[in-house]
Amino acid sequence: MHERGKSDSPVVPAKPPNNAVQAAAEVVEERGLAKENTASTTRPGRSAGPGVSSGLDRVREIARRDKDARFTALLHHVDVDRLRTAYWAIRPQAAPGVDGVTWAEYGQDLEANLRDLHARVHSGAYRASPSRRVYIPKADGRQRPLGIATVEDKVLQRAVVEVLNAVYEVDFLGFSYGFRPGRGPHDALDALATGIKRKKVNWVLDADIRDFFTSLDHDWLAKFLEHRIADKRVLRLIRKWVSAGVLEDGAWAASEVGAPQGASASPLLANVYLHYVLDRWVRQWRSRHAHGDVVIVRFADDFVAGFEHQGDAQQFLADLRERFATFGLELHPDKTRLIEFGRHAARARAARGVGKPETFDFLGFTHICGKTKNGWFWLKRITISKRMRAKLREINISLKQRRHQPIPVQGQWLASVLRGHLAYYAVPGNTDAVAAFRTQVGRLWFKALRRRSQRNRLNWTRMGRLVTRWLPAARMMHPFPEVRFDVRIQGRSPVR
Repeated sequence: MHERGKSDSPVVPAKPPNNAVQAAAEVVEERGLAKENTASTTRPGRSAGPGVSSGLDRVREIARRDKDARFTALLHHVDVDRLRTAYWAIRPQAAPGVDGVTWAEYGQDLEANLRDLHARVHSGAYRASPSRRVYIPKADGRQRPLGIATVEDKVLQRAVVEVLNAVYEVDFLGFSYGFRPGRGPHDALDALATGIKRKKVNWVLDADIRDFFTSLDHDWLAKFLEHRIADKRVLRLIRKWVSAGVLEDGAWAASEVGAPQGASASPLLANVYLHYVLDRWVRQWRSRHAHGDVVIVRFADDFVAGFEHQGDAQQFLADLRERFATFGLELHPDKTRLIEFGRHAARARAARGVGKPETFDFLGFTHICGKTKNGWFWLKRITISKRMRAKLREINISLKQRRHQPIPVQGQWLASVLRGHLAYYAVPGNTDAVAAFRTQVGRLWFKALRRRSQRNRLNWTRMGRLVTRWLPAARMMHPFPEVRFDVRIQGRSPVR
């Protein structure tokens, strides 16, 4: 089932925490959070995948016990049952791939399709289809390229990713949060806020990897995978997926580097790549070179690092640029910034007469050096303004399209949109921003209803009743980050 092999990159034990300070983001990550997640079965759901079988429990246990184990037989875990579960985890409304087959159409003869797919995969006859290239607008006005895989490829990728997660979830470090079972953006935000509050953070590196998903080197990716995976059939499948190319405007283009952003396997492959290029290197660098506290939190290709000393921060940034260059990656020169940030930043900058501390954005929030009513340092987080404006533009367009629907239908839809916004952005300190978002949604709805007819007599008094009836009130939906973070690392449910 597995063999032993030596990794090319030795791992140095992490820098121990300061005894005087409670363990925070970068300390508890070394195993505390990872053990909590990998010791339990994967939660059911579209994003997390199905429960892990006893066969994968054995894979996970071997991976945890033997860090040099290389797994020679994994593909047999991709059976028809796992493929079926993967199919039902796919979003039914997802756009079709290059073959035009929708989720519903594939499911019309599901069992026969899955048996055929299973047979082709295990006989080596399976061929990956190219991704269909589409573009979605970003908040800054640019276009983000996405690769839409066929339903068949999505099903197989999801099934294989579930198997590989049994291996890699025991390897990934705790400060890696993106697209991992049982972890989400707010877990990363909690860890970052707790680390900045409890550790000696005076400088923050706001990093951006330029065109990460289109820059992955396939040869390096294969080498990283081979540290743990020795099943040639699984490795060939992954090579087929990343090399299948893209179809755009009827023209096929080869994909010699990168992984399609939007494919089911891409998040795991990205995490594997950055695990070896960034995460393990950061752990070694912190142990060998740092003279003070270092905090880091990564969510997919987006990460933030905090430092006690400016010299450490500057050296880290210089070393990181060299490290990335070795593996075909580059920090975006215009979006990567080293800023003075933390509990002493405001006072230090005021003494030098250079104004308030700069802010940085991470996972939808602008992070600000704030103060409590008692004058204590507080990491305040508010909705990124351009994100809010982009969402309001999107709602306005949809309202125009829904203008002539009955008011209850529009109200139910707007309520669901607002509930989703509150579920993510209603964190402590951001109540004013979510309240402003609700107000603007109400105004957009008012304008849309007024334009239904030239004789419309809707006034603000009646509109106020509609807003009260349909739009949920703005209120805090999340606990303070350090409270939830402490509960999480102790292995208890945040709701108990």
